[in-house]
Amino acid sequence: MGRYILKRLLLIIPTLFLILLANFIIVQAAPGGPVEQQIAQIELSSKFDATNQSVGAGNQGNSNYQGTRGLSEEMVEAIKAQYGFDKSAPERFWLMVKSYATLDFGESFFKGQPVTALIIDKLPVSISLGLWSTLLIYLIAIPLGIYKAVHNGSIFDKSTALLLAVGHAIPVFVFAVILLVFFAGGSYWQIFPLQNLTSENFDQLTAVDKVKDYFWHLALPLLASTVGGFAGLTYLTKFSFLEELSKQYVLTARAKGLGWSKVLYGHVFRNAMLIIIAGVPAAIIGIFFTGNFLIEIIFKLDGLGLLGFEAIQQRDYPVIFGSLFIFTLVGLLLQLVSDISYHLIDPRIDFEGR
Repeated sequence: MGRYILKRLLLIIPTLFLILLANFIIVQAAPGGPVEQQIAQIELSSKFDATNQSVGAGNQGNSNYQGTRGLSEEMVEAIKAQYGFDKSAPERFWLMVKSYATLDFGESFFKGQPVTALIIDKLPVSISLGLWSTLLIYLIAIPLGIYKAVHNGSIFDKSTALLLAVGHAIPVFVFAVILLVFFAGGSYWQIFPLQNLTSENFDQLTAVDKVKDYFWHLALPLLASTVGGFAGLTYLTKFSFLEELSKQYVLTARAKGLGWSKVLYGHVFRNAMLIIIAGVPAAIIGIFFTGNFLIEIIFKLDGLGLLGFEAIQQRDYPVIFGSLFIFTLVGLLLQLVSDISYHLIDPRIDFEGR
């Protein structure tokens, strides 16, 4: 198993390189980069100042004002140098790869802070939302899926199927907007706050009031992310257990006189949970970096999702690529953890042998 882990760790390097290269090419080809945005902003500001000067001079105009002629070639080159675009694309990519090898993600173009500091500053919000939503989803989905499998075809199984279908069909952002409209002062009740994870006077509250305030702010985002995520895992759990319950070893165990609970949790559970464990990395990445991405934007939670959204809007390349690098690295490591968990639960699965 040690050789397999080493191989997987070494494979992370070319995987990260190829993902960064593909995204670098795509992002560089997109119009409206930081240089174009800065030039447009300066020209707009210059034209506005020129208009004011013309009005102040009795509407006589000032045709020699810089804003009426556009930026000089020297100013454009200075802006390109400011953002590193005075170098060729291959050179910029190579410099980025070299700095990323030392975990130096550069500085944000528009926020004036190191990308690492920005990500660390936003991590608590994303981790808080991601951990709680993941915990709730698994606490609901796995017991519900097992119960549905054991009572397959019952009234409970059929009635909950409709609830799961609705939860799976409604997009997360649609359900989040519905919650905002009804419970966050949109059109009906102002029960929960609209943004942030804590109130402004959070530091002045007692320990108990801080916990209440925290979960009061987290209620709607958690509800939106949980409803959107537990349906698929519930069905995965149910069908995994149904498949195991139909196998011969279950009938043999029952014929030997073993109780139903001992068969279910002593034999079936370990085998049925393999496919669920295999899906944990994808589920975590989906909850943290996809589902919660929209949740953070809609509820204005200052986390990694909102940071990435603003970076894409502003074409803040250091933040975009730094976030992408970290997300990809975490995803690859989680996938390796999933394979190790596979082997620990069922030693018959030998990845190194394969």
